[in-house]
Amino acid sequence: MRILIVEDEPRTGHYLQKGLNEAGFVTDWVEDGVTGLHQAETEHYDLVILDVMLPGKDGWTVLQNLRRTQSTPVLFLTARDDVDDRVKGLELGADDYLAKPFDFVELLARVRSILRRGQPRDATTLQVADLELDLTRRKAQRLGATILLTAKEFALLWLLMRREGEILPRATIASQVWDMNFNSDTNVVDAAIRRLRAKIDDAYEPKLIHTVRGMGYVLEERRSADPRDAGSAP
Repeated sequence: MRILIVEDEPRTGHYLQKGLNEAGFVTDWVEDGVTGLHQAETEHYDLVILDVMLPGKDGWTVLQNLRRTQSTPVLFLTARDDVDDRVKGLELGADDYLAKPFDFVELLARVRSILRRGQPRDATTLQVADLELDLTRRKAQRLGATILLTAKEFALLWLLMRREGEILPRATIASQVWDMNFNSDTNVVDAAIRRLRAKIDDAYEPKLIHTVRGMGYVLEERRSADPRDAGSAP
């Protein structure tokens, strides 16, 4: 999952980015409201963590503009902790409001709670064929066997399963999972797909991760061969 941090205080920004990356999220961090609004409007994010007191545009204005075009979840994280400020943030369309100073454990719990709200109320797993992804324990399971995943493997599998049946170009995968621009000279995506296949496909049928020649990768259960499929190798 991809999170945008809009925070002008460098120490807080670094702290948030480091902690969220270690928790398995992909993050972008910007330091002013104008850039934050541009990023939120032009890139796909699952959540925006937004300060109120920002240079360029304050957080209130960023949220007001953002809500005109999209419903990306927003968590206000700010030193302005008066009741009136909290009410204003929520009335403008924020999903949650956390005052500084904050405990990272609480912030992480709130982030995960907001992200779960976008799923069906009782959904804690994703499932394709006999493959299940436990969003709470961050583990996969196939035919009753638990498959342990690294943070990046979890993020990659979550992306593929959430967009089941959709062909994802390498550039999209690189951006969403590694927060990097895809370079044809790097094999980071192919290598990660290869490792993930070894865990969830090699010992099982049907194969679920498919390479689509000249286009990218797709996770889906297929009843017959797809003429676009380049085979099991990346």
